Amino acid sequence: MQAGFSLALLAMGASSAFAGRWIDRRGGRPALMTGCGCGAAGCALLALSHASPVYFAGWVLLGLGMRLALYDAAFAALAHLGGTAAKRAMSQITLFGGLASTVFWPVGQALADALGWRGALGVYAGLLVLCALLHLAVPRQRHEAAAPGAGPAAAATAAAPVARATRLDTWLFGLVAVLVLVMQTGVAAHFLALLRGLGWDAQAAVTLATLLGIGQFTARAWVVAWGHRYDAVWLNLLPCALLAASYGLALAAGGAWIGAAAFAFCYGAGNGMATITRGAMPLLLFDTAHYGRIVGGLLRPAFVLSAGAPVAVALALQHWGQAGTLAAGLLTSALLLAAALGLAWRHGRRQRAAARVGSGA
Repeated sequence: MQAGFSLALLAMGASSAFAGRWIDRRGGRPALMTGCGCGAAGCALLALSHASPVYFAGWVLLGLGMRLALYDAAFAALAHLGGTAAKRAMSQITLFGGLASTVFWPVGQALADALGWRGALGVYAGLLVLCALLHLAVPRQRHEAAAPGAGPAAAATAAAPVARATRLDTWLFGLVAVLVLVMQTGVAAHFLALLRGLGWDAQAAVTLATLLGIGQFTARAWVVAWGHRYDAVWLNLLPCALLAASYGLALAAGGAWIGAAAFAFCYGAGNGMATITRGAMPLLLFDTAHYGRIVGGLLRPAFVLSAGAPVAVALALQHWGQAGTLAAGLLTSALLLAAALGLAWRHGRRQRAAARVGSGA
């Protein structure tokens, strides 16, 4: 299964730039519906597979479906519809997405127990067909900038997102996106193993792992309720700091219940919030008319590197042990925080320069 999932991530990377350009040109409806259709076909192929070629073809279709229908496609679709005003909607989508994943873990297990894994995949294929039909409700229109003469506030809002990021800013954002996705993918595959390595038995590790979901939901709920009011580039410092803190807590006190619980909760909170800020930052850094193309291109290496992240974490656990793997995570998250700080500093400097120009100073 791990090889299939890695192949799906490679398919996501290969199709990322195309998916972004398609959404920029046509809006989210065609891409989201196609993504659900690819996901349904991939589930059906996996359910029917009895040979490796069919099995891996199913995973390729699932990879295409994920790139065209999950968060990053939805973010581009919202940018197409709402421009810079899409930030709160992005956070709401991730909140409901987190709830859906929480619900469908037990639902999927119940389906597998009742129908077998092939039957469960068949049900999932049917649900994805229904999801494709639901996307018929996605509007087609593009967000339009304020017209000339609409007033200074509207003009300032319209001008705010247009191509203010330099090449260095683009590289810094790309580095943040790559590190977040690589950590999310690598740690997700081995989170229980990391908890077991801290000395907890299987039952305790599963109990502690639930705090990851609680932290993720709590952080996203906070962003939906209050955090959406803050500048996304500056807000991004919080999840980066939480991820670094989680590894530090695991190294310092993971053998104690409070330390392991803090590791799981802080990692979940940082992980959950980072998904939102990754989608919202480009609304401030880039021209929203080209959101899909720019972000799609920047995410391509992130998906490709993510395909090898679970293997890299497994090798780290094998050769460096628990402490070495957590230390590598701490160093990676420290690099992430440094990149986020650099991006925020440069963003703040551009804001101050724009304010001086606007005031006539």
